Amino acid sequence: MSTTSNHISSISELLSLSDSQYRIYDIGRRVDKISKEQFEKIESAQLPYPFPSQGHAQLAIAFWQKQSTSPYLWFVKFPLDERGLLNQGARNHFIAIIVEALGGDLSVDPTEQQEALLKKNPYHFTPPQYKLAAINSVVSVALKQPASKFYQPAVSYLSGLNGWDAWHDVGVQGLSDVAVRIDDNNNAEMLISAFNQLPEQVLSPLCSALENIALPAELIEKITQRYQLAISDNNSALALSLLRALASSTQHPYSEKFLVGLINSNALSEDTLIIIAGRLWSIFNHEEILFNYLEQLIKGDDLELFAAIFKDLVAIPTTRPLLLQAIRSPNRSNALAHAIGELFKQ
Repeated sequence: MSTTSNHISSISELLSLSDSQYRIYDIGRRVDKISKEQFEKIESAQLPYPFPSQGHAQLAIAFWQKQSTSPYLWFVKFPLDERGLLNQGARNHFIAIIVEALGGDLSVDPTEQQEALLKKNPYHFTPPQYKLAAINSVVSVALKQPASKFYQPAVSYLSGLNGWDAWHDVGVQGLSDVAVRIDDNNNAEMLISAFNQLPEQVLSPLCSALENIALPAELIEKITQRYQLAISDNNSALALSLLRALASSTQHPYSEKFLVGLINSNALSEDTLIIIAGRLWSIFNHEEILFNYLEQLIKGDDLELFAAIFKDLVAIPTTRPLLLQAIRSPNRSNALAHAIGELFKQ
């Protein structure tokens, strides 16, 4: 590969030339798989990045050689341009650093010098613990590997056999493994039975794991009921966690009805508005839902928050056309019209 390394034009090519099998995931918003075909189009600037987060693509790249028992994971963050296309210069710089550090074999254990070079890579980032757990679980299922050693203690706890106070041995990785394997054994039924009993110390990290999974109807019902309870108890932190759990289930009729009702309610906290835009943006599948959200957003008269969320949503390719329609609605309030006017003055 050393003779061709100067001509490598994409990460896809780099991985293929090293005889690696690989999978690509977005981890900026949720954990979402990006197909190889889609990623090649993203890399060649034929396609805007589907899940932009704060002007960047945040990727987990899992790759392995055929003889390998476990994959390597790279976590990389690339800037996007104003059209949502991958910054080609940043991507090329990343490739150059990798080739300089490792040469042709991506699977070698790097020397100290190589390790130092890799650590200097400005595109590398470390995701938060719950995201690391989620991607580890997703990759292990995708490669048909066994769950981590934390899986069984989590199953034992969630089955309720040891009592609900015995949560100290339950790890984030174990909860994530259960969530990703929700269709295995009776895991869905176990979660549904346990849900109302779970203390916040377990429920919050479980919700973070569930945000990457399309959930069954009964579990969605449990989540929405527990949300109402958290609101009545003024437990806003738990309420936000429960909302996030619906992130990959917004298109389910139960979730949609609940979220539309929430958006149409009297007033929402700033944190709730941010969670809806950041995690639950796929609820914006109709102009009316998005329009009502914008009206909610401006109720607090916070033009800075409005501008930040507008910028976030308009960067998402699936949301952008609906957003541009919604801001032209003849039914918009004076406050919304003013906020939009201020936005375009900037």
